[in-house]
Amino acid sequence: MNEIATREAYGKALVELGKINKDIVVLDADLSKSTKTDGFKKAFPERFFNMGIAEQNLIGCAAGLAAAGKIPFASTFAVFATGRAYDQIRNSVASSNLNVKIAASHAGLTVGEDGGSHQMLEDIALMRAIPGMTVIVPADGVETYQAVFAASKHEGPVYIRLGRPKVPVIFDENYQFQIGKAAVLREGTDVALIATGIMVNEALEAARLLEQEEIQAQVINVSTIKPLDVETIIKAAQETKAVVTCEEHNVFGGLGSAVAEALVENYPVPMERLGVKDVFGESGKPSQLLEKYGLTAKHIVAAAKRVMNRKR
Repeated sequence: MNEIATREAYGKALVELGKINKDIVVLDADLSKSTKTDGFKKAFPERFFNMGIAEQNLIGCAAGLAAAGKIPFASTFAVFATGRAYDQIRNSVASSNLNVKIAASHAGLTVGEDGGSHQMLEDIALMRAIPGMTVIVPADGVETYQAVFAASKHEGPVYIRLGRPKVPVIFDENYQFQIGKAAVLREGTDVALIATGIMVNEALEAARLLEQEEIQAQVINVSTIKPLDVETIIKAAQETKAVVTCEEHNVFGGLGSAVAEALVENYPVPMERLGVKDVFGESGKPSQLLEKYGLTAKHIVAAAKRVMNRKR
């Protein structure tokens, strides 16, 4: 299976987007080689701005450029973009509904050896709580590439969550990403595995393992956390009567919380939230961390069995 990091796909998309839209500008906080905005820098140096290690200024300047009619993509690591610059995102960007796109890389446990200080596990919660913010978490490189183009056409602030390591390519050229729409990747009537980001591939693997035990799992890729595709979520709950959410994020405030909110208001069913259990990360190899914190296919299988046993 081919693999590509979502941050790499982001960098490639920026270059292609820059060729067709002269209003696209890119800002970075002295991390362009890591966030992969260096390709845009080489192709369009007059439209690239290195703001230095000053993330609040990064967002503030992006807001100013948006107010002047540009479409800025502001990039740095997720822990800095959403943590250090939260006030600027809230008050300079979102409160005026400015057309700023925040593309933050190195999110989640898979930052790896950089450790808990850099493993941002709260960014989805922070961003989805801001009024008017669109929150996108692509599952692979293909979806990331399309999401960048979609974000550029969407009016208003957008947060795109990207990862550090290479991840399996799930989709082909026929896939069509759409903001606000979830994608049913596999049909099933016994349990619904609702996943986002790198956990989509794990959910697909879990469904294959469950099938060996004659359990038919539906797999849904929720790449837009906000606005959530409530209709697809409710339909999956009605068809399966059991739901497991899967995310590389704290169980509080992310995909699991969003799905739980939708279901409790519309169609409550037994549910399990698979994610980081309200703790900080630590240094280690990505695969080791995913195993330790319970974010692998075998953990999804166990959660699916637990939640199925709770069906009435």
